[in-house]
Amino acid sequence: MISPENIALLALAGYRATQLVVHDSLLDGSRVRLDAWQQRRPHSVFRESVVTLISCVYCSGWWIAGALLAVWLVVTDQWHQDPLLVHGFEWLAVAGAAVLLNRWDDSRKEG
Repeated sequence: MISPENIALLALAGYRATQLVVHDSLLDGSRVRLDAWQQRRPHSVFRESVVTLISCVYCSGWWIAGALLAVWLVVTDQWHQDPLLVHGFEWLAVAGAAVLLNRWDDSRKEG
């Protein structure tokens, strides 16, 4: 099982990566193109799902946290040290902490 410090580090990375995908101006052009792509076939469930994925901090954050955790576990050679269920709980911990950071950040913008 990875340490609480590593979970915190991955949560910070997940928070930042989620902000990049969903909000940052760096990817505005890509989001506009994906939205235009979806509007060409507005009843496409697949296209709507892709646009929802990149515009929702919860949706993006979940998959980004999983990807970061998987890369971390493989690079640090920890993938085979614990059962898959343990890694599932680690994924929940990383994604949960990252979304808490996103919620905190969003609440600061409103106030």
